[in-house]
Amino acid sequence: MARPPLFRRAKVTRIVKETPDTRTFVLEPHDGPFSYQAGQFCTFKFVVDGKPCFRSYSMSSCPVTDTEFMTTVKRVPGGTVSNWMHDNLSEGDEVELTVPTGRFCLREGTAPVLGFSGGSGITPIISLAKSTLATTDREVRLLCADRDRTSAIFEAALDELAARYPGRLTVVRHRDDEHGYVDTAKVLEFVGPHTAGDAYICGPEPFMELVENALPGPGQIFSERFGGAPAEPAPPAADAPKPAPTLVADAPNPPAARSGSTVAATPAATVSSPPATPAVGTGPVAQAASTATSAAAPVGSAATEEGTVTIFLNRKKKSVPRRDGETLLESARRAGLTPPFSCESGNCATCMAKLTEGKATMRVNDALTDDDLEEGYILTCQAVPDTPSVTVHYE
Repeated sequence: MARPPLFRRAKVTRIVKETPDTRTFVLEPHDGPFSYQAGQFCTFKFVVDGKPCFRSYSMSSCPVTDTEFMTTVKRVPGGTVSNWMHDNLSEGDEVELTVPTGRFCLREGTAPVLGFSGGSGITPIISLAKSTLATTDREVRLLCADRDRTSAIFEAALDELAARYPGRLTVVRHRDDEHGYVDTAKVLEFVGPHTAGDAYICGPEPFMELVENALPGPGQIFSERFGGAPAEPAPPAADAPKPAPTLVADAPNPPAARSGSTVAATPAATVSSPPATPAVGTGPVAQAASTATSAAAPVGSAATEEGTVTIFLNRKKKSVPRRDGETLLESARRAGLTPPFSCESGNCATCMAKLTEGKATMRVNDALTDDDLEEGYILTCQAVPDTPSVTVHYE
């Protein structure tokens, strides 16, 4: 059975001004309500100055408490997409977006939930908080760090939640202009005796690293990072408010189908999870190094191996010689095609395609489910061929 199209259409039914530089966009999908979990995100496709741009934004709504489907976007100085959305989207307009995905979701347990947000990182955190309060008896504690009072997102909504769940929800607001940046002492003070709580963290990279290092444990840590390579046209580095979240789970039983997932062409596709290869970070999100990369083939002069990579895209068929350590997305570009992509970090599924011949190993997979893998779908930005010949179909 053919897979539904990657991008769907939705109508902007309302736009809510949260702060001077933050808007919530209420969306109504054409094909009916999306099924999603609190903490997930959608990848949006916009055409800016005649060129396609892709950005991923978390849902601020919660499927068990909200009847509307919402995403919240902060305007970033110089940001291509965030500024375009703020300046151009109006109620009644239509947008293109993927169905919600992502693994920054509530894990089962009884320990308190400790939420740490920096700036617009509150977007998935408030969704998780609403879900936890509505579906469990767990205590929820939130540490929300903001630049100043005027930039605090969802202040009224959090006050309302705290009043609705007295004794279960505690919200601590930290203003950088009044108290300086959050430090280790502040994190320890906030955690207090709840050292076994499960921590959910989202915000700027320095904030997240500090919180992760400061947490005393032994609770689990789940982090959603802002990261990934930008889509063309390349925006300024500042334009990364919430693109392509990456989940890092320091947990005894992290989700299956993450680093090192091997996919074989259907039918009877098999999935295995060998040990992850060493990380060689080039930015906020570390990339896994391919074990197939030869030391004799330095960057920029990849050795050509025996075999062929064949790509089907937009009714075109292109074949190129296989190159050592090259991802299928890179092969498609080398073939002269313009395949869809966004994060290039294995997080957003924009580059998803179906492997119909051969095998490939994904360096990172934070987007596809086990069912997707069993059907032969891969993230082409992370998939490196394991067999001499592979064939990929973009749908």
